[in-house]
Amino acid sequence: MNTRQATSEAILRIKRIATLLTFLAFITACSPPDRPTPTRTPLPPTPTRAPTFTPPPTPTSTPLVCATQPGRVEEGALATTKPPQEYFIYLPPCYDERPGRRYPTLYLLHGQTYTADQWIRLGAVTAADTLILSGETMPFIIVFPDDRYWYVEESGDTFGDRLTNNLIPFIDETYRTIPVRNYRAIGGMSRGAGWALRLGLTRWELFGHIGLHSLAVLETDGNFLDDWLDVIPAAKHPTIFMDIGESDAELGRSKLVEETFTKFQIPHELHINPGEHTEDYWSAHVEEYIRWYAGRWNNR
Repeated sequence: MNTRQATSEAILRIKRIATLLTFLAFITACSPPDRPTPTRTPLPPTPTRAPTFTPPPTPTSTPLVCATQPGRVEEGALATTKPPQEYFIYLPPCYDERPGRRYPTLYLLHGQTYTADQWIRLGAVTAADTLILSGETMPFIIVFPDDRYWYVEESGDTFGDRLTNNLIPFIDETYRTIPVRNYRAIGGMSRGAGWALRLGLTRWELFGHIGLHSLAVLETDGNFLDDWLDVIPAAKHPTIFMDIGESDAELGRSKLVEETFTKFQIPHELHINPGEHTEDYWSAHVEEYIRWYAGRWNNR
């Protein structure tokens, strides 16, 4: 009885185990298979495009039309003087278009029996335009005062005063000059050179440069030359250009003046050229004159 009972219990345990195994097998069959965990491969970063910089177009400076056009000549007169002081004035290219610019000033005096337009007729304005428009010289103003009343004693003798005391202040107030002596020059031909000599030395505080073309010394001015030069401070000595034709009747006196300049150590140069005391001579050298005046300012 015990043996049978033990056998029955053993059989029962075996059945239970078999049932359990069957159940486990079922559960395993019903469970989804283990899937491998996918390995993520990082994608390469999307390249970020650098912003494209397009430089703005370089502005091209449009040259002023006036830079290729000649200057102009105006005419005027001071009614406050007796007689009225007439003049022509040359304003260089682009004078109006460049209102902030100031200019050196050249005063050119005509010869006896002529009028203020003599220098213009002989080519001074044309020479100035050529040198300025080519860029060879800086722009400058030219004033041509009239001394047509040289033969009238009262009017002729007062020309120098009208020029220095009335015309120059008026020009400096009315036009855009550089109103200092180193940027102001005076020159003349024949009698005009005589005036340039007298005014350039007696009013040395006004003029830094003097041009004496075929100099005709005024009256007894030669007697005062030493006195005039003696009072000019060495630091204020003007620079002087002299020229004259070898057949000019004034050559001897011009050489005496030049010797006095040498004695006082005044910076100067003397040119003796073929020619006489004529407009043909002056017109042949007018560009040389204008170039010399302009050269006083080009390196400042």
